[in-house]
Amino acid sequence: MIEKMRAWLFIAIAMLLVSACSKEEVMEEPEKEPDKVIAVEEPEEEPEEIEEVVPKFMAPFTGVLEDVENMQRPILVTINNHPLARPQSGISEADIVYEFIAEGNVTRLLAVFQSELPEQVGPVRSARDYFIHVAKGLDAFYVAHGYSPDALALLQKGYVDNINGMHYDGTLFKRSSDRKAPHNSYTSAENILLGAEKTNASMEISKLPSLSFHDSIESAKVGVQANIAVVHNGSHPNFTSTYMYDEVQGTYIRSVNDIVTIDKSNDEEVELSNILVFEAIHRTIDDVGRQSVDLETGGQALLFQAGMMREIEWKNIDGILTPIEDGVPAKLVPGKTWIHIIPTKPGLSTSVTYTP
Repeated sequence: MIEKMRAWLFIAIAMLLVSACSKEEVMEEPEKEPDKVIAVEEPEEEPEEIEEVVPKFMAPFTGVLEDVENMQRPILVTINNHPLARPQSGISEADIVYEFIAEGNVTRLLAVFQSELPEQVGPVRSARDYFIHVAKGLDAFYVAHGYSPDALALLQKGYVDNINGMHYDGTLFKRSSDRKAPHNSYTSAENILLGAEKTNASMEISKLPSLSFHDSIESAKVGVQANIAVVHNGSHPNFTSTYMYDEVQGTYIRSVNDIVTIDKSNDEEVELSNILVFEAIHRTIDDVGRQSVDLETGGQALLFQAGMMREIEWKNIDGILTPIEDGVPAKLVPGKTWIHIIPTKPGLSTSVTYTP
């Protein structure tokens, strides 16, 4: 009996030991660490590319690139250049200005407006037959106040679309009170367009000029250095133009008698990218000193741009007076241009001087 009790006691102790070991093993089992969260870097959003808008349309008379195509027909206005008519209004907005001798050594300006139309332009002066031929070549709407006998004959034939202050004085042409006639007749973009409507003239461009332009001013820096150019129309200083090149702006500032040419309408200086001087045959046709100017034959010319000078030629191409170099239209620097038409006698060598 005692032996049986010892045996049961031994078995009980053994079971207790096994049970304790099992619990201990369970308690010592390491706790599972929580799964680590691995951060995934999201790719940075690339900034949205903004497409650069490149101007697509080249202004036909300035070569300046524009965002919107301008279909405005060119307007050619005869502007008084007598000292009593200065400063003139609207000329800072002209794409091209031609300077012609009207009679004697007195010059007049032909301002071409296509890229911009001035609110006020003038003083407006009378027409000459060769002014009208320039307008015809450009297919421009022509504006003048008065006319020579030869010019009147062309206008009466309807040679060009036009309005004239002789017929619209006080309506489309207004007289300024701060100047005396004939230096006080002015018109405006609004009245010019109204005049075109009255005369049933289209104001949409239909003819492009035969002009060529550089892609940049750097490619124009070829020739003889000439930072100052002087163009004489006769010996009178009132009609001698001086051009000084501003290398920073890349343009020329014009002055006459040391007075900088400004626009009376906005007080802005007239800034020019190109100065052209064309030599043409002139002939005096009456006692007043009126001229006949040969615009057909062509001739020698000088081109000033980017502070440089080059000897070139000019030709009449389809009615347009065009600078020519090596047989093709000479490239101009984009911007505004002033063109002098001077007599072959005394010619370029006497009438034009320049210095570095």
